[in-house]
Amino acid sequence: MAAVITVRGPFAFMRRLVSARLHKHCCSRVQAACLAYRPHSYSLTAGQQRRFFRTSYAAAGPIMQFKLSDIGEGIMEVTVKEWYVKVGDKVSQFDSICEVQSDKASVTITSRYDGIIRKLYYDIDSIANVGNPLVDIETEAGEVEGPQEDVVETPPMSQEEHTHQEIKGQKTQATPAVRRLATENNIKLSEVVASGKDGRILKEDILNFIAQQTGAILPPAPFQEIRPPPPAPAVPSAPAKPKTPAPSIPTPVIPKPVFTGKDRTEPVKGFQKAMVKTMSSALKIPHFGYCDEVDLTQLVRLRSELKGLSESRGMKLSYMPFFMKLRNISFFLDVQIIAQAAHNIGLAMDTTQGLLVPNVKNVQMLSVFEIAVELNRLQILGASGQLGASDLTGGTFTLSNIGSIGGTYAKPVILPPEVAIGALGKMQVLPRFNSKGDLVKAHIMNVSWSADHRIIDGATMCRFSNMWRSYLENPASMVLDLK
Repeated sequence: MAAVITVRGPFAFMRRLVSARLHKHCCSRVQAACLAYRPHSYSLTAGQQRRFFRTSYAAAGPIMQFKLSDIGEGIMEVTVKEWYVKVGDKVSQFDSICEVQSDKASVTITSRYDGIIRKLYYDIDSIANVGNPLVDIETEAGEVEGPQEDVVETPPMSQEEHTHQEIKGQKTQATPAVRRLATENNIKLSEVVASGKDGRILKEDILNFIAQQTGAILPPAPFQEIRPPPPAPAVPSAPAKPKTPAPSIPTPVIPKPVFTGKDRTEPVKGFQKAMVKTMSSALKIPHFGYCDEVDLTQLVRLRSELKGLSESRGMKLSYMPFFMKLRNISFFLDVQIIAQAAHNIGLAMDTTQGLLVPNVKNVQMLSVFEIAVELNRLQILGASGQLGASDLTGGTFTLSNIGSIGGTYAKPVILPPEVAIGALGKMQVLPRFNSKGDLVKAHIMNVSWSADHRIIDGATMCRFSNMWRSYLENPASMVLDLK
């Protein structure tokens, strides 16, 4: 009876042992030159019995961490606005994963792998840092040889600052503004207790730390108790006949109001964060203001004549395309404000995301109708929050139609690196005297200009405004200079 030998041991060791014995057995047969074919024998003795192993692999594909890559322009963090996928969804390369919003534009992130979504790292409106993973994607086995990580450039950090920002091997999380505030007050971030999400140090944490160090205590807001007015003093009167005293009316007791509301801190992010930076830079510009009045009576008549033709082409014609085109014609004459080859005129828009200023590219090459089409496209994108970086950058001049909301005069703020901006007031029907001295009804609009006084003097701005006003008050004259 053949003996059966049972060997217990690690699987890898047994596989190597069997392979070595097979190799030795085959080599010995070759050296003996036994080339004759021998059929398999199933009656093996105990010394000839061998056990063969067959291995197979059944494993899931590798899980790749899809990281947020550098989207340029020095942006190091974005806000996740919308997810296009969820856990368990199957994606392919170039499929949209999510939409993120920086302080300059909205960007759609697309996938670089084919696979299945296994994890989402952020919720809606969460802050995602460049270089950190966005999602985990399970790819097919053998598709990805190794983990691929995005290379993210980070600003150099001194040894002292590096020590301040590490706590037992863990980096502290804080925005550049918070780090700058800590540096200005010589505060180590490692000593500040974080109260933000995921251990993020907020501005309030720095201020509280400073108050604790200096012993400063902010006094609470004084509570003003509401008291009923004192009764009026009795006025002496002439003696009269005694009357039956009227029943006394008790003074109503007013309950003391209890205020339970709490202050909250709203983070500045997205386009509002970009506007803070832009307006901070604008404060360094010496602004020169100039206001004027424009009679749009003839332009109102011209627009009424062209309104039907424009609607037949599927487009609503407003006054803004005329304002932009006539401003462009004024630049072609001897009144030159900025030496720009392309006239990209921006329009300030009031959207749900805040103030946005997209611009119409190359107005000098477009007709009034083409400008109206482009403005309609920008307004649709602005209302849906889909304006891209190309629509919001490259402007050379800006017009603010603040009169569509209300107001006649304004003091517009220049958007760097531009050197001038105009604010258009609301149109009003007012009495005016014509050239014959007759009192007529006129459509009047006020315009307010602001210019960088380091580059543009008052006389230049005045001549430009006069030329622009003359075209608007007599729009037929622009045919002579239209290119």
